[in-house]
Amino acid sequence: MGGSAAKAGRPRTLLGGGIAVGHGCRRTRGTAVSVVAIAQLRPLVRPGARLLGLDVGSRTIGLALSDVGWSVATPVRTLQRGRLARDVEILRALVGELEVGGLVIGLPVEMDGREGPRCQSVRQFARDLEPVLRLPTAFWDERLSTAAVERFLIGEADMSRRRRRRVVDRAAAAWILQGALDALQHSGGAAGRAEGAP
Repeated sequence: MGGSAAKAGRPRTLLGGGIAVGHGCRRTRGTAVSVVAIAQLRPLVRPGARLLGLDVGSRTIGLALSDVGWSVATPVRTLQRGRLARDVEILRALVGELEVGGLVIGLPVEMDGREGPRCQSVRQFARDLEPVLRLPTAFWDERLSTAAVERFLIGEADMSRRRRRRVVDRAAAAWILQGALDALQHSGGAAGRAEGAP
């Protein structure tokens, strides 16, 4: 937990799922990144806008979309990653087309709560998105999301391995986004408890 925010002496707060970030906006290379706790997201998003959930991997980005009431997450598509500029441009177009007002990005923390290289890669991707999308962003603990989705696709949906490969990333994005939506729907629930935790 010795990140840049702690070194700079800035206060830290916990996001839903127990993920700590610097309070308010983080700064990297002089650019403000609008990363906030999940409970702080609603007032920053324009009325009627949707949330876009992202499951960011090294080869793919799973995408899911909320309804305008922020109660249900629906898988949208899986983006095959290419050059960063191309990926960001595709996301910029989708944000406009789908009337997105905020992002929920899955953060792959370790099972013991530590942040490893994958977390740093996801955080860097969020920083790369900010100058283009300029949307408030919250991270959500994605531990076990892909494994849970895989179990569902095998057990409940009885889906073949080839079909699972095509849908698992966007389904994982929906799992992540739904967790965040559920926390937002319940005042004093997961998001509130996490923010008040030491």
